Amino acid sequence: MLGIGTALITWRGPRRTTAANAVITGAGSGIGRAFALELARRGGQIVCADINLERAAETVALIEALPSGTGHAVQCDVSDRAAVELLAKQAQQIFDGPPTLVINNAGVGIGGKPVGDIGFDDWDWALGINLWGVVYGCELFTPMLREAGRGGIINVASAAGFAAAPSMAAYNVSKAAVMSLSETLSAELAGTGVAITVLCPTFVKTNVFTDGRITPASMNLSQQLARLTGLSADDVAVRTLDAHDRGRLYVVPQLDATVIWHLKRHFPALYVRGAGLLGRVLPS
Repeated sequence: MLGIGTALITWRGPRRTTAANAVITGAGSGIGRAFALELARRGGQIVCADINLERAAETVALIEALPSGTGHAVQCDVSDRAAVELLAKQAQQIFDGPPTLVINNAGVGIGGKPVGDIGFDDWDWALGINLWGVVYGCELFTPMLREAGRGGIINVASAAGFAAAPSMAAYNVSKAAVMSLSETLSAELAGTGVAITVLCPTFVKTNVFTDGRITPASMNLSQQLARLTGLSADDVAVRTLDAHDRGRLYVVPQLDATVIWHLKRHFPALYVRGAGLLGRVLPS
């Protein structure tokens, strides 16, 4: 059972998001930038990593305008393992030690084509950023946190990881894998002092639609739904950080995602038929 107010794993300990030494990927915009600004408000020092260094620097400038917190802009392509290895080294130098919080947020949107029409270039692109970027972040930063015996990791997945909507296979697969990785990591780190949280939102008002590889019809529908039902990135960041402090593994910040979760768990065959029907009716 998963609900907005349900903690599947309760972690009792310090508030990890206060005065954190945090590394955030994809910090140049959207949810990543919102995480960076909220952590700065909580007195943190943040390494703002993004493939676009100019965007990362803009986030740092916004941090510097706040009464608390400091920021450092670093360029990083999370699909490149060597780049994430360098990011880990740079963070240790900036913090003079390991980070206390790692947020694997960098991701891209992709959708509008059924399996068979997606093409391997798009599969490689989506999985390289959405999945391998998180794998690299977890594989490289987890040993530091485990050795320190403290801290946390927040992985940004999506409700798509369990909703499995048609014409979104590459995105769905990448986010489902991030959920599974987070669950596994949480079990492995139980009792070590390191907490894991996985964020699973539906529509958030960010530029993920315009920056992704989404067919025009699907992008138009997604943007309309985001305007009607989406939360702001700031709201999502605050809810997620507060949930991480309370030791929650899953964060599902919107009611529609919670409903989808329960429908799929309790009525799996009916859910798949309904999703298929919607896939045939809605534009792609």
